[in-house]
Amino acid sequence: MSAADRVTTDSGDVAELTFGVLDVNQYLKSIHSEQAGAQAMFVGTTRDTFQNKKVVRLEYEAYSSMALRTLTSIFLDARRQFPGIIRCAVSHRLGSVPVGEASIVVAVSSPHRKAAFEACEFILEEVKLKAQVWKREWYEGEDPSQATWKENFPPKRE
Repeated sequence: MSAADRVTTDSGDVAELTFGVLDVNQYLKSIHSEQAGAQAMFVGTTRDTFQNKKVVRLEYEAYSSMALRTLTSIFLDARRQFPGIIRCAVSHRLGSVPVGEASIVVAVSSPHRKAAFEACEFILEEVKLKAQVWKREWYEGEDPSQATWKENFPPKRE
């Protein structure tokens, strides 16, 4: 895989997998439209603890070509569910992501805020459920062979 694999759909939606640092402003620009009254964005970052263990970093791996197809399919699903969407963008970082740095950005523009917020959350949850991207957590003081692969599923809603 190159430094960044990127697909832009006919609707202008952008799906990206990259080893580079995620630039939030780049994604806001990619969803900009004069017709948009709302831009919603989610930025997921590496936190410093998990279940009382100190996290050193996360590592992400992907089946890139399949993951990009899945992301564009998620955009189509989001457009069916939220017809007002103007543009969507998802960028998922691969490789090592230190504490405090972004690992995923989801951005959506629409004429009104409700659709933008709802579509942004829908896309994030679908990415976590379906995209062929895997996460491994590395903890301070633990043998590297014990780094934990995590299921990337969202918590169950009650």
